[in-house]
Amino acid sequence: MSKMFAKKDDYRLQLKNIYAVQSGGVFMRRKVYTKDQILKAAYEVVAKEGFKGFTARNIAKKMGISTQPIYLEFKNMEDLKNTLLDSIFDQLKEEVFPVEHTGDKIIDLGLNYINFAKKHHSLYMALYIDEHGDGKKMHDFSYNYFYEAAKKDEKYSHLSDEYLDALHTGTWVVVTGLASLMSSNIMQPTEEQIISLISRTIDSVLSLENPEIIR
Repeated sequence: MSKMFAKKDDYRLQLKNIYAVQSGGVFMRRKVYTKDQILKAAYEVVAKEGFKGFTARNIAKKMGISTQPIYLEFKNMEDLKNTLLDSIFDQLKEEVFPVEHTGDKIIDLGLNYINFAKKHHSLYMALYIDEHGDGKKMHDFSYNYFYEAAKKDEKYSHLSDEYLDALHTGTWVVVTGLASLMSSNIMQPTEEQIISLISRTIDSVLSLENPEIIR
């Protein structure tokens, strides 16, 4: 699938007649709509309207088609939603969350999460805040990525799951709060200040004798 965060072209211009059926010596042109084209349209709807606007009718309207091609490619809207989320997760894992800033995996992940919220405010709100989204799936994805990233950093790789869980909870509260405030232009701390806040949170958690108190 092509990049989800790149600027999208007009779908009605993209969707070309790609094959012809001969009938009585006359070629009848027929449009074929691919799964990727439907996913792109679904992404644009969610990025603009959130999951409250995630309906077959809205996606079809975005593409200038009926809803029939959507149900030919996907079992139902839940199937489309899960496929869309998986595509976005892949994009976050490959292009957004791995960007290095400080060399500390947890701090860098926090910075990238906040930068994503600022740069893609509507999509961030749809994924992490929207009550019509899939909060559990987003939490599980974020936790699993955090856990794997921490295990790759020698500063954290030796820690028990109890400390990693506590680190996730502590840093999650900090970066989610900052992301929401900054993406709404309520406050704009510098990157240095953000790094300091995340770092102090990490140090506080690691100093705990019993990390389970904040799990």
